[in-house]
Amino acid sequence: MLDDHICLAFAGLTADGRVLIDKARIECQSHRLTVEDPVTVEYITKHIAGIKQKYTQSGGVRPFGISTLIVGFDPHDSRPRLYQTEPSGIYSAWKANAIGRSSKTVREFLEKNHKDDLTREESIKLTVKSLLEVVQTGAKNIEISVMEEYGKVTNLDLAQIEAIVSEIEREKEAEAERKRSRLAATAAGQAAMASRADPEASADAPAQ
Repeated sequence: MLDDHICLAFAGLTADGRVLIDKARIECQSHRLTVEDPVTVEYITKHIAGIKQKYTQSGGVRPFGISTLIVGFDPHDSRPRLYQTEPSGIYSAWKANAIGRSSKTVREFLEKNHKDDLTREESIKLTVKSLLEVVQTGAKNIEISVMEEYGKVTNLDLAQIEAIVSEIEREKEAEAERKRSRLAATAAGQAAMASRADPEASADAPAQ
């Protein structure tokens, strides 16, 4: 948590992540004291991106070895905001995204399946589905935090995640069974057509 209404996740060097988070938290507190208003998600994203960019061109320091996802709600706004920052200092806004190992696979899955009108439960389920594309051990290696509105963050426990994983696995099994049934029906139809075609071919054949 950077502030009551903003969360940050990172992939990369843990030590760099801690330094950057501390700097971002200080900026959030300073902004509250100076302006008497909390920061917007875009403001703190720009601040973090600016720090990263400075470290790419300053002598005696190396760039931050992390990418970040910054999510939150702006004051008096019910729309969630999501931004990504790169080690170079580039930042961009997203509706859904992933960073870290195998992030390309997860991102492609999200691009195909994300919808703007997803409910809370559907969003969580889609998140778990996307992670199961690259996580082979089920719920054990999945942690989920949900920000539903300004200042409201909840963490799902293992039992909740396991229940979602089980539901997804049942749906996959049901879909696989439907595919097998369709293939079997198609094969049976083709066999029936072939059997009907054989007598006609025999009848048309010239007598020896």
